[in-house]
Amino acid sequence: MALLKKINQILLFLLVLTVCAILYNKVHQVPSALKNETVDLESPEEIEEEIPVVICAAAGRMGATVAAISSIYSNTEADVLFYIVGLKTTIPHIRKWIENSKLKEIKFKVVEFNPMVLKGKIRQDASRPELLQPLNFVRFYLPLLIQKHEKVIYLDDDIIVQGDIQELYDTKLAPGHAAAFSDDCDLPSTHEMVRSVGMQNTYMGFLDYRKQAIRDLGISPSTCSFNPGVIVANMTEWKHQRITKQLEKWMQRNVEENLYSSTLGGGVATSPMLIVFHGKYSTINPMWHIRHLGWSPDTRYSEHFLQEAKLLHWNGRYKPWDYPSVHTDLWENWFIPDPSGRFKLTRPDS
Repeated sequence: MALLKKINQILLFLLVLTVCAILYNKVHQVPSALKNETVDLESPEEIEEEIPVVICAAAGRMGATVAAISSIYSNTEADVLFYIVGLKTTIPHIRKWIENSKLKEIKFKVVEFNPMVLKGKIRQDASRPELLQPLNFVRFYLPLLIQKHEKVIYLDDDIIVQGDIQELYDTKLAPGHAAAFSDDCDLPSTHEMVRSVGMQNTYMGFLDYRKQAIRDLGISPSTCSFNPGVIVANMTEWKHQRITKQLEKWMQRNVEENLYSSTLGGGVATSPMLIVFHGKYSTINPMWHIRHLGWSPDTRYSEHFLQEAKLLHWNGRYKPWDYPSVHTDLWENWFIPDPSGRFKLTRPDS
């Protein structure tokens, strides 16, 4: 009997313990609606992301960098962090320009680019020496320069932004794509401009199809090219696919075999990117990269078309801070004079 009584006491104790545990859970249980709210609050979609924008500051054209930054900062409420990439000799100038102008409120980091990473990878070409400047290849090394961001925007310095940079940042990249670019055949309104000044918009304009190494790629010479002056990049995919190493491989092969040249399509940085990213990139809204404004001093877009554009790019020889050039008023709206007086605009009456 004593044993049976003890067993009953143990069972009663376990029953009471179970009831207490159930009551405790009910009292302290988080309502499912509140759980959902918590998940939403912590989800990336609800948190304002910092938008990293990479842009170079090159000697002799820092006014371009300033105008580009000014246009971006003035047309968005987004949290933009500018990564301004320069050489050791140019960094003090751009830093003082920003800190002593109305741009002093922007968030920015100055990053020094070491040109030694390019040693043995650039084939000298005298036709357009400005295209061989080290900073022209910064876009190849984005993960080495910008390390804490998953998604990055790279912009050439000869642009201005008329839209909200948040829209460009929101560009969707397909799974497995490390970058998004603008196709050179994507906007019918620019086709007449391309034809009128004899610009190239296919791979034939950038790669030398007389070379076996290029033919072995199996890429049709009539394939539409893209312009890497505006890039939305996924850093995880970029590193996973070893994009930088692939680009360097084709740079070295060009040094050895002369596979492409700036005398062809007009850009030694474009050619290796066309090879590495062929068939493996997403596309940017065409209005976020209206280009060729610097290709001819005599050919112009309609004012209405340019007003609708989100981003303007003066790629080509004729830059809006120099003379001759076209649509300089649109660029000069965003230019901030150099407090040191070292950078000056070139104008007909100057």
